[in-house]
Amino acid sequence: MNIREAKNEIIRTVEMYLDKNEFGEYTIPVSRQRPIFMTGAPGIGKTAVIQQVASELDLALVSGSMRHHTRQSVQGRPVIKARDHDGTQIYVSEFTISEIIAAVYHVMQDSGKKEGILFLDEINCAPEALEPMVYQFLQYKTLGNRQMPEGWVVVTAGSRPEYSRSVREFDISDMDRLKRMDITEDFSVWKQYAYQQGIHSAVITFLELHPQWFYSIRSTEEGMQYVTARGWEDLSTAIRLYEKKGFEITGRLIGQYITDEEIAEELGISYGLYRKCKADYRIADILSGKAGKEIVQKSQQAKKKERYSILGLILEMLGEGFRKSASRERSLQMVEKALDSMKKSVKEDRIPVYLLLQEQMDWLREELRERTAANCIAAREREQYLAVMRTLAEYKKNPDTGAPQKDFDKIKKQFGREVRQHEKQNAQVKSMLEAALSFLEEAWGKDQQEMAFFLTALTSFADNPASASQWVCEACFQYEQDQRLAV
Repeated sequence: MNIREAKNEIIRTVEMYLDKNEFGEYTIPVSRQRPIFMTGAPGIGKTAVIQQVASELDLALVSGSMRHHTRQSVQGRPVIKARDHDGTQIYVSEFTISEIIAAVYHVMQDSGKKEGILFLDEINCAPEALEPMVYQFLQYKTLGNRQMPEGWVVVTAGSRPEYSRSVREFDISDMDRLKRMDITEDFSVWKQYAYQQGIHSAVITFLELHPQWFYSIRSTEEGMQYVTARGWEDLSTAIRLYEKKGFEITGRLIGQYITDEEIAEELGISYGLYRKCKADYRIADILSGKAGKEIVQKSQQAKKKERYSILGLILEMLGEGFRKSASRERSLQMVEKALDSMKKSVKEDRIPVYLLLQEQMDWLREELRERTAANCIAAREREQYLAVMRTLAEYKKNPDTGAPQKDFDKIKKQFGREVRQHEKQNAQVKSMLEAALSFLEEAWGKDQQEMAFFLTALTSFADNPASASQWVCEACFQYEQDQRLAV
């Protein structure tokens, strides 16, 4: 299965394990809950998927690598305890709590969440001394003399023998106690993630033209040369920051993330073309509907690689607009929810509005703290919490007139202006999309591969909860209708 299918299956499994009967007991006893065991090539996104699952299900998350643990950290350190047996005092060895289970209790205490996911990476690469404890944990959910607390789902990941010399194969009796998922790389799935995350268009465009280079691990005389999904994403981040700071993008930088020399060299050439297109084609003019005949004619004469660079630049700017629109829409929804929760207190209890606003800010701050402590909040969600708190802080600056309902109505009007401003910005993004479609049709035609590629890439934003989703669906539907009429 690909990484998206694995994510969906993990979500279903976690929800199944956390299901309870009418007595509040877990439907599947902890002893019968098979740990999930993911196998796949390195850098394919296994760790990232678990972080996404924890965030989407609002569960606490504790993660670590078994490769870096010792016998003492897994089992606990021995201590001598005095025991009385029939009047005779004897000394026995006991163990302190495992650092892994201690981390689970620590997160539970800090976050207040009683349910979560324990993710143990490289489970089949653990040192030989840990093998008995690993097998015991997979079967009985115990480490040392402590059992995993109820409500915590165990997810593990491991490497394949061809990718690591440290791999130890599990016996059939051990595998029969695991829920195994074999994950394969899939560029089409990663591409959708890349557009949504804002991966640099030079990287996406390059891989569109060379999908066979998305994932590569091969042995050469100079050693292993590898290219992974993680490498592409990290390179994208580095390129953006280099561009921001005015640093030169060189083969030396690319080679730090893409170790295959042939692929790194080709990417360097492709990035040079990307920079040339960014300078030659005024993308902002294209998306504002001001692309002159000169740009259109130049685009018509462009070769395939150059055309794809133009498409990548257009999609990058549109994607930024879509993401900002979605983030702002979610923030406004959270602000509206906060104001709605204040409405009753303003009307009936006549509590000053600034106190109610502070109460909402405190509640959001505490929720953010708990989710941060639980390791289950994505960077963009964190930004939305901060944006909402900034908005409420601005409302709080309004003077207190002593008339709570009047003050609250004033804030509602201010919120209404912000909604209208958001709608105006949405209209601008929609206009950009319409201008892009018009340009593509004029430059390369409606039934050419460039238009098909563009609309396929746009579907990556179809999960966007903002209005962009509707615009994309409408554009794709209209294109399909026109194609049918043409036939």
